[in-house]
Amino acid sequence: LLKIIRKIKEKEKEMRLLILGLDNAGKTTILKKFMGEDTDDISPTLGFNIETIEHSGCKLNVWDVGGQKTIRSYWRNYYEQTDGLIWVVDSGDKLRLLDCKKELHNLLSQEKLAGATLMIFC
Repeated sequence: LLKIIRKIKEKEKEMRLLILGLDNAGKTTILKKFMGEDTDDISPTLGFNIETIEHSGCKLNVWDVGGQKTIRSYWRNYYEQTDGLIWVVDSGDKLRLLDCKKELHNLLSQEKLAGATLMIFC
């Protein structure tokens, strides 16, 4: 997160963060908690949610994208101009850790994400 803040200072004070991970990993819950919002009635994200966080003159546009298998092929549409990637892992879901690893490796090979700061949230 500090690396992202440093990038903000070097750039025009506006950044784009992308939150990705397998379905039911907790992406939306993490974002809602960070925003101080209620997390009791969260349902699966079937597209994306966008939240804007402003602090000390800096603006973070956070894109929370659904992780269902049928949606993952559309992730590439969100890579453009991404400054930071938050990869969310449900470490309690042992049966899908290999899928999670495979998807993360795929993301790390994407040219449009080159240079984006990576944070893994377990």
